Amino acid sequence: MKIFNNKGWLLLLLLLPTSLMAQFPEPQTGDGSTDTVSYKTIIPEPKQGLLKNMDMIANMRFAWQNNFKDGEFTKSSFVNQQFRLEIRGQVTDKVYFRFRDRYTRAQTSESVDNISRSTDLAYIKVDLSKKWSLSAGKMCADWGGFEFDYNPIDIYEFSDIIEQADNFLTGVGVSYSANEKNQFTFQALNSRTKTFTELYGPIPNLTESKAALAFVSNWRGNLFDGKVKTIWSYSLFNEAQGTFMNYISLGTQLTLGKFVVEYDYKWSSEQLDRTGIISGIVPDNLYPYALRNTLYIGHWLHLYYRVSPKVNLALIGMMDIAEWKNNTVDPQKPIGADNITTNWGFVPTVEYYPWSNVNLRFFLNYVGRIYNYS
Repeated sequence: MKIFNNKGWLLLLLLLPTSLMAQFPEPQTGDGSTDTVSYKTIIPEPKQGLLKNMDMIANMRFAWQNNFKDGEFTKSSFVNQQFRLEIRGQVTDKVYFRFRDRYTRAQTSESVDNISRSTDLAYIKVDLSKKWSLSAGKMCADWGGFEFDYNPIDIYEFSDIIEQADNFLTGVGVSYSANEKNQFTFQALNSRTKTFTELYGPIPNLTESKAALAFVSNWRGNLFDGKVKTIWSYSLFNEAQGTFMNYISLGTQLTLGKFVVEYDYKWSSEQLDRTGIISGIVPDNLYPYALRNTLYIGHWLHLYYRVSPKVNLALIGMMDIAEWKNNTVDPQKPIGADNITTNWGFVPTVEYYPWSNVNLRFFLNYVGRIYNYS
């Protein structure tokens, strides 16, 4: 079950006076009673008009989850799969802010950007003109692909690359809307939230960058009267001096009436194993340092058919490939045997929307994952 509460700000205002009332002395009338008419408001009246342009959104997904491994039932439990509380609003007609915090992640301040890892978003956006806008703060790296572009509560199981991604980063971004059908974004961000040593540890003959940055470019297109949409991106991450990660994500959507097809292709070439899946497989006694020259390739397919306004049928299929290039740890390794693992995933889902004016749904799905190791 998933709930959005787009006008929850009123609830917050009702709760705030309970905790803050003691901060102000109550005016007295002289006869022992309290003058409630002249009581000072918490939010000054000139500022109260701003509340009409603010939303509080509770991004929640709650489920009864049954787990199986190798066909054997392991456990059942109620699970808060997602809970991200978001506040966003318009300060003026050109200035906006957005804040979202995740309650299903540890709230520990990160050493590089000095903000909690649980905080997804904390930034402001300024419209410089009708076509140009500027954003600054902690934001989502604008990677391409439709899987990545969905609200996290809409994805019941992420593909390997997105699941392991450290994509909420601090920096600045510029967006240019060439027309109603094409938008281009460029971001300059910190390449990570932790220090080099925290992520990778000491590595022989490798020096940490003094300005470790990431550069992200994105194109969102709308073609053939909306039947085809694109979210394509290229990113370059600097991990150490002379050491980079190149990431390409190509997401394409085809709409045929009630039937929609979305396909993402992801390609991540990492001179240091930033994604970390292979590093988690190779034992430390074989290679004690952070792995170099890894490659991750992902295929993600999403099919859904809106049977009616209240019923949606969906199927997600995934294939994730992880390769370790130039692996010299195993002298018996045949030439070309770089593949470490190929993983498959499939998620058939039925969703029911009881009300058209409330973003609430009930869902039933099966998440299957198959892991093949070399």
